Amino acid sequence: MTQFIVLLALYVIIGSVIVLIVAKRKQTQEEFFIGGRTAHWIVTALTYAATTYSAFMMVGLVGMAYGTGIGAMIFELVYLAATVLILVVYGKRIWLLGKTEGYVSPMEMFADRYGKVTEALGALVAFVALIPYASVQVIGLALVFGNYGIGFVAGVTIASLIIFVWAFLGGLRGVALTDALQGFFMMAVAIAVLAWTGQEFQGLEMSTFPNQVWTPLFFINITLPWAFFALTNPQVVQRLFIIKDPAGIKKMIILFASFGLVYTVIVSVVGFAAKAGTLDGVLPMIEDRDTVIVQLMGRMGAVLALPLGLSIIFASVSTSNSIILTLASMMTRDVFRMRKNMIIGRVFTFVMTLLVFLFSLLRPDYLVELSVSSSRILLVFLPLYIGLFHWKLGGVCAGVFTVVGGAIIAVLVNVLGASLGSIYTFIGVFVLFFLGALCDRARDRGRDRTLKME
Repeated sequence: MTQFIVLLALYVIIGSVIVLIVAKRKQTQEEFFIGGRTAHWIVTALTYAATTYSAFMMVGLVGMAYGTGIGAMIFELVYLAATVLILVVYGKRIWLLGKTEGYVSPMEMFADRYGKVTEALGALVAFVALIPYASVQVIGLALVFGNYGIGFVAGVTIASLIIFVWAFLGGLRGVALTDALQGFFMMAVAIAVLAWTGQEFQGLEMSTFPNQVWTPLFFINITLPWAFFALTNPQVVQRLFIIKDPAGIKKMIILFASFGLVYTVIVSVVGFAAKAGTLDGVLPMIEDRDTVIVQLMGRMGAVLALPLGLSIIFASVSTSNSIILTLASMMTRDVFRMRKNMIIGRVFTFVMTLLVFLFSLLRPDYLVELSVSSSRILLVFLPLYIGLFHWKLGGVCAGVFTVVGGAIIAVLVNVLGASLGSIYTFIGVFVLFFLGALCDRARDRGRDRTLKME
């Protein structure tokens, strides 16, 4: 435990020095929330990867691969393929829109087309959806801390404090710099863990696909919101604003895709090998699959277990920082409409970290399922983006109907535990969008008639 505390303290000190150096500069909202749009493509790719591949992976996906088989890896590879496709199709468009219009918050892209009410409502819906997703990171950290004798509540508290201080002081520029370093470290440790796993356990147990867990309908239901993650999750959309120039976007996508493919395969294989170890009697059966990686860390020597614990901390802090900063930017600019003052943005980093802390104490579900539930709510933004870039129909009514009605559907299916909740939400948001578009068309015709009569 002492060694872990020392390394954790060293990590916190180094990261804090970086964000304090950045914090010395007087930052505008554009600099605080999106780094002044000056990030190098390598930094952008690594901060995108570190933001995306969080505790969900080394804690959640390892456990899911252990408990459900190869379907877990296929599920995550579908996400990766869909993300790369979305980045290829929309990455440059979103960057250009943000650059030319001066957008800082992702919701600002909706204001001109769907109205400022939709912009504000979208920020509030994202707020509701992303608090649980940010809590996934804190819960993952607390589980890792537990391996070193730190209680769950204490672990949640420590994680929340690190997340808050770095986001509050450094903003995006400080977070992006730490992300780049953390991305390299995460990959190096993952490769070392894979080598250890190959020596510790003989073979892989991947089950079959489909199987009793991964039925076709379950696969579609859990994969659907995840496949559109890159377009519906504001914290990753906002990452596309930060890159310095469009020439680096293609390179950024290639580096991210390479990182994602290697990391996904490694993480999945670790879960498969652990399951083979259980079947061979080397590793006891683990009922709580989110603790699989913790059990493996208990078997490793400190030389590997300590860096692994730190890599999970790195991933979790990175994702949480991104979410907190994005939510703060949306509440500041989209809800309170303060485009100059930095005070409320910093205040909201505290408020949202506090909410994440409180929600994390509940630990309501497995990490993967909790992440998918959050992304299911964020599906409300999918038809709005498609309408923005591809369709001429749809205005204020379409925006409000989709955001409000879609959020209600998603929350209801989450609360009721509907087995096809993602499919219902996906269909529902598009139906609401087109109904709203009909309303917009009828309203426009009414205005035209009024103008003619005048």
